[in-house]
Amino acid sequence: MVLPSILVLISGNGSNLQALIDNCNSGKIPGKITHVISSSSKAYGLERASQAGIPTLTHELKTYYKGIPKENKDARNEARANFNKDLVNIIIGKLKPDVIVCAGWMLILSSDFLKPLHQAKIPIINLHPALPGQFEGTNAIERSWKAGQEGLVDKGGCMVHYVIEEVDKGAPLIVKEIDVKKESLEEWEARIHALEHQAIVEGTIEVLKQLNAK
Repeated sequence: MVLPSILVLISGNGSNLQALIDNCNSGKIPGKITHVISSSSKAYGLERASQAGIPTLTHELKTYYKGIPKENKDARNEARANFNKDLVNIIIGKLKPDVIVCAGWMLILSSDFLKPLHQAKIPIINLHPALPGQFEGTNAIERSWKAGQEGLVDKGGCMVHYVIEEVDKGAPLIVKEIDVKKESLEEWEARIHALEHQAIVEGTIEVLKQLNAK
């Protein structure tokens, strides 16, 4: 039996990637991580993948922006479009995964990246450290902690959702909640991360289940 191939996109430490690796190795996730792509050459997740014998690629936006001043928005937009196009060519043209999992990928995925993937019927899911409809975008953990401490929300959590053009607004696959309590940002962050490690595994299992059902 050939297991479905999983491509994981990362940008940083890769603790969620490690959760995926461990659960693929144990057989809990019915798939195989065939490649890891990082948006940063300094991401420790690359080391985690290498230790697990998983091939890696680095695809850095800064190499496309090199020599283009921030004021030159047209040129930077063109460079970003080339970054997206090359990434699509790598994924669809070479790697051909069955599923893509964003596990701490910190770059916004725009329509010129997503449309070819949707046309190729490659589902792409993302882990976001906040509940649906709350704290979309960056710094979600800090923002949700602050809102909780100020009494504006009584729950936080994380979700795994399908990726669409609107940031963190795709249909959720997995939602996990925790209650707000008086605690430091570091304590809140640790609780969210522990939840994420469960959610990323469950979300990947669910997207593979839906893929097999088609």
